[in-house]
Amino acid sequence: MCDNNLKIRISEYLKRAKPWFENLHVVKVKGIDEKRIDEFYTMAISYYKDSIHFYNNGDYINSLSALEYAEGWLDAGKCIGIFKIKK
Repeated sequence: MCDNNLKIRISEYLKRAKPWFENLHVVKVKGIDEKRIDEFYTMAISYYKDSIHFYNNGDYINSLSALEYAEGWLDAGKCIGIFKIKK
């Protein structure tokens, strides 16, 4: 895929993902250590920010990779009940 097509696709992907990360809220869950919850949050947000950084620097492959990792942390946090996305 040429860089311009990749750039456009990742731009659209980042736009769709933006509200998920901007509206992400942490929920304390009994039995899950607060430090572990903070770790999940930090990883999700850090990978999301890395994705934006890579995108802005023209590194589209790493941007996409970082966004996939961010979504993985987001999904895992939602599955165990520590993340909610406010609408």
